[in-house]
Amino acid sequence: MSSTSAPFGLRPAFHPSGLDRAQALANGITSAYANNILKGQPVAYSASAGVIIPLTTNPASGSSVAWSGAFAGVEFTDTTGRRRVSNYWPANTAYQTGSCVAYFYNDNNIVYEIQADGAMAQTTIGNEYNFTNVTAGSTTTGLSQATLGSATAAGNGTQGQMRVVDLAPYVDNAWGDAYTVVRVVCSHSQLFGSFTAIA
Repeated sequence: MSSTSAPFGLRPAFHPSGLDRAQALANGITSAYANNILKGQPVAYSASAGVIIPLTTNPASGSSVAWSGAFAGVEFTDTTGRRRVSNYWPANTAYQTGSCVAYFYNDNNIVYEIQADGAMAQTTIGNEYNFTNVTAGSTTTGLSQATLGSATAAGNGTQGQMRVVDLAPYVDNAWGDAYTVVRVVCSHSQLFGSFTAIA
């Protein structure tokens, strides 16, 4: 598995308390929002108050963008009156007012699994990295293909988006594999310190 590039975005592995529940945010996505939001894609609270949006650009070298969690799915009533349940938000979809519920993981103690876009060594534990390929994914499966940028290690006090805490414990995954699957936590959260909204 980790010798092949097969990213799946952010996948909750566990929470120290044993509970890794997604938040259900009423009207959490603006009707007819123009971008896809894929399952496992990192998301953030928008500056337009009370809705979530996907991260859509990779951070510039040496910088980091705050995020709040990982998208888990959505349900809404479309304009024909049909109830829809989906593991991703289809771009430009309109819904009946008050009918949307967006699900996303936003507890900073959740440990996620994510595939790196290159090899990761055990010495990367504790280091911070940024996302790459944040908009990649499939509207057929609804799954994100966001990755951890193996070459984006933050250093000298630079803030990264996630911190590596472990290797994902699978028989076909080992430190140094070409596309290592690691476990990470959010290290640049919108929910602590000064709130940084994204337009």
